[in-house]
Formats: sequence, structure tokens, C-alpha cells
Amino acid sequence: MFLILALVFILVLLSLGSHVSTSLGLVSAVLVLTVSGVPETVIAQTAFKSVNSYPLVAIPMFIFAGNLMMRGQIAGLMIDLVGSIVRAVRGGLALTVLIASVFFAAVSGSSVGSAAAIGRSTVQGLRDEHYPPRFAAAIVAVGGTLGLMIPPSLGFILIGSIVGLPIDKLFVAGVLPGIMEAALLSFATFWLSKRGGYGAKAQQPDWQGFARNFPRALPALLMPILVLGSIYAGFMTPTEVSAFAAVYAMLLCLLVYRSVTLGGVWKVALESMLQTTMIFAVVMGGSLLGFILTRMGISATLVSGLQHMGLSWWEFLIVVNVVLLFLGMFLDGIALIVLTAPLLFPMAQALGIDPIHFSVIMVANVEIATLTPPIGLNLFVMSGISRIPVHEVARGVVPFYAVRLTGLALISFVPVISLALVH
Repeated sequence: MFLILALVFILVLLSLGSHVSTSLGLVSAVLVLTVSGVPETVIAQTAFKSVNSYPLVAIPMFIFAGNLMMRGQIAGLMIDLVGSIVRAVRGGLALTVLIASVFFAAVSGSSVGSAAAIGRSTVQGLRDEHYPPRFAAAIVAVGGTLGLMIPPSLGFILIGSIVGLPIDKLFVAGVLPGIMEAALLSFATFWLSKRGGYGAKAQQPDWQGFARNFPRALPALLMPILVLGSIYAGFMTPTEVSAFAAVYAMLLCLLVYRSVTLGGVWKVALESMLQTTMIFAVVMGGSLLGFILTRMGISATLVSGLQHMGLSWWEFLIVVNVVLLFLGMFLDGIALIVLTAPLLFPMAQALGIDPIHFSVIMVANVEIATLTPPIGLNLFVMSGISRIPVHEVARGVVPFYAVRLTGLALISFVPVISLALVH
């Protein structure tokens, strides 16, 4: 009952325009004051402890690196490089957008950031090749979601910090699911483009253009290879890699491409700091709520109730996916993770579900949440960039929901996709 009331009050506050962190903090503070034997100092102590975490240091660094790469006009470079070959097929520019999204996913770790970077460089070009405006916006919005699955993923960093899982293993676990999702989206894009007759088609691949663009793009292409390779080989921890990525991105933009000035770096640093502050505020509010619900015995009650229901692991995953998809309509990805991870992971482990596999399932749900109205952030980002109403972007995304749900089902019920590279 307390859990349902807490969720209802949070949704009411959000509907009134309150920030997610404020809603979580207010509801948590009220619960703390109503539980006997819990001192008020717990509020400050829990909030501080939740962000006083070494793994969380990676978040501002990856955000800074991703923002720099977005400001550095590198998206256009990737579009030219990939497009010189891919645009020889029907829907080539749309496929180029998805492939470029994979690159930015491996740089920024952010769904919204990837969509914004690619969208500014491609929306007008897609329209010029007679792609419908809502289809063009939807392609970028859907491609941007890959930034949550393909490492370095901010979602995996949050989950690892909250439930105590090794972030390097979570990163590795996201590689194959991310590639699978990109392949499914690419196939759907090709089919929809061919059926609708969208996009111009080059006579043949421009290998000369590829050879001309490759040397200039190579330093940027090396970044995800160095980041992921260092983690996979065990040379650096995710936190150390995040610092390396930030420095590497700054050197690229300042010295190699000369696309950002020192003043621009400072502005990017300030923006990244503000974004990090918002994320950490949500983490503090969610951690406090998780603490007080645990103190009230709700987590133990849920696990006990689950055991009495006699659900199998696959039945439990169906229920979890339905619940997360529903909550994703009202909560952004960070709030969804922070609010549900402390409650769901003990239940999953009680049924013998691998926690790393379950982490990938949660991130796959968060990807879909960024595309789900009325809160889907990628819809609003692409609405602003493409200058069409949010509901039009959402209509463009509809054909891709089936693809995303198919990917979610495969990730949920075929654990080897997530665990093949981990174990």
C-alpha cells in the first residue's frame, strides 16, 4: 500500500510540473518522517552517500566527452564517411543515420545526446531526399536510443552503482544486444524506405569519397575503439576510461579538428556540470526512497509475495517488462532506474535470474521509454530539431515500436545475447 501511494504521489507531483528529483525527494522525506525510529538526519546522510561513489565519477566525464564530440561537428564527418558507401542502397541516408548513431552511442552514453548530435546534421538532408518529415525525425529518435545500450552507457553506470554490480561487465554485456538492436532497426529502416520509395539512391558506392574521408575521420573512429578496448582488455576501469575519453575528446576538438575553442570547451564543461547535477539530484531522491522502502520492509515483502505466487523466471520477466513499459510513459530513464532497481533486483535474484542479464533488460526498457509519450525525451528533442509537433514524431516512431519490442523479447528470453561476452 505504501509503495502504491508513494508512486501515485510522485506521478501527481510530476503532472503538476515538479522536477523528478524534487518529487522523489519530497515523497521520500515525508515517508521518513512518518516511520518511527528513523531520525531526520537519515535524509542528508543517505543523499550524500548515494552520490559519494567512485563509479559515479564516470558520469560527468562521459557526459563532457560526448558533449564535446557533439559540438565538434564530428557527426557530419561520420555521415559523409558512412554515406559514401551506404547511400548506394534504397534508404541509404536513413541507414547512414543509424550507423552514425552507433558511433555516437559508443562515445556519449546518452540517448538524448546521440539524437541531438545526429539530428542537427541529418534532418534537413533527409527532407531534401524526400523522406517524410515525421519519418526523418523518427529515424534519428530511434537511433539515439542505442546510446543507452552500447557502452559506455550512463544507464549501466547507474545500475552498477545502485545495486553493486561491476560496471565493466555491464558495459561488455551491452555490446551484443546493442549490435542486435542496431541490426533490427537497420533492417526495418531499409524495408520501410523501400516500401515507401523514400530517399535518393546513388548509382554505386563512392569508394574514392570513402578513401578521401577516412583519414580525417580516423582519429574520431579510434575513440570508441580505445574506450571499449581498454575496458574489455582490463587496462582501465570505467571511471579511468571516462577521464581518458574526456581528455581525448578535448584534444580532438581543439587540436585535430579545430572545431571548438578554449571558450567553447569551458561552455561545454558548464553544460556538462549542469546535466550531471540533474542526474545526481535524481539519484539522491531515488536512493532515499529506496532506503525508506527497504526500512519499511517493502522489499522483503515483495520478495516473499513473489515466492508465494510461484511465478517462473520467464513469467516474472513478462510482468517486469509490462510494469517498466508502463512506468516509462511517466518517468525518464534515470528516474525509472533509480526508482525500480532497488526493488526489482532482489526479486530477480530470488528467481535465479543473472543480475547482469537483468540489467540489460532494464536498459532495454529505458530505451523504449525515451520513445514513449507523453514523457519520451527523444520525441521532444527531435520535435525541437525538426520543428514538427511531438505527436507527429511519435507517429513516425510507431512502426519501430514492434522492432524495439522484438528486441526486448529477445534480450529478455535469450540470456546468452547478454551474457555471451561476459562469462
